[in-house]
Amino acid sequence: MVTILALAAAVLYGTADFLGGVASRRANVFAVLATTVPAGAAVVLVVALLGAAPGLGALLGHGLGSPTSMGWDAVGWAAVSGICGTAGLIAFYAGFAAAPISVVAPVAALVSTVLPVGIAIAGGERLTVRMLAGGLICLVAIAGVSMPAARRGRQGHRDGPDAGAARLRGLAYGAAAGAGFGLFFLCLKNAGQSGVLWPVAISRTAGTLVAVGIAVATKTRPWRRDGGGTGVIALVSGAVDAAANVCYVLATRAGLFGLAVVITSLYPGMTVLLARWVLGERMRWLQRAGLLLAAAGVVLLTT
Repeated sequence: MVTILALAAAVLYGTADFLGGVASRRANVFAVLATTVPAGAAVVLVVALLGAAPGLGALLGHGLGSPTSMGWDAVGWAAVSGICGTAGLIAFYAGFAAAPISVVAPVAALVSTVLPVGIAIAGGERLTVRMLAGGLICLVAIAGVSMPAARRGRQGHRDGPDAGAARLRGLAYGAAAGAGFGLFFLCLKNAGQSGVLWPVAISRTAGTLVAVGIAVATKTRPWRRDGGGTGVIALVSGAVDAAANVCYVLATRAGLFGLAVVITSLYPGMTVLLARWVLGERMRWLQRAGLLLAAAGVVLLTT
């Protein structure tokens, strides 16, 4: 069950990142975040408030819980997870605008995996040799699917004069984003022991306060009528990301935390596939190899 839920989270996170990336290419990153994060919060809050409906708790299999069933510790973990997740998204999208995506994406994915898994192992989780091998393969796969080949500049050169500085910026942004995502995984896992949806709802609400606060502080302009449906794309991205959060919390409760994080962190593969199917972007050989390695890694982790 942990594998199915974690794979669902990976697919949903990858889809949300793709949609958020499309929106951020058309509008200010703070405007995108001020739309996606509240949209996810609204979706989870509505579903959580409807949690008393007959059969819904049984459908999720873990019980929806209620705000009053959560201790203050769980509320605190959930709030911190939302702040860390939003901070990670800010660094992630800002990195896309200021540095090569081929540097930002793989660094963020690797850091967001190694940080929580390392803490889980230090905390006493023990993985079998097969699981360790599968985890290492998945780490290589994450780097592969996130690593498009270098693009040539306008004059035909592979790297411009500022390529070194751009890569350093990408490393910094990627590490910051990965740390934010990794801490988000850890905190939401700790908060997710009291019901399923309320920890996610509190997390998204805390993230909303941060995203909207930054948009107001920076005097970010509202959406322009560009006719491209950018606002709608951002709203859908937020809703899909909220669904991914729920699947992730369920995965951490269904089995080993380290296993859930490693499989969930395969989300860049879905982003790459959507870019190929929707935008017609060509897949590099590294990305194809990464997808094959991801499949092999998942097989090792689940057998």
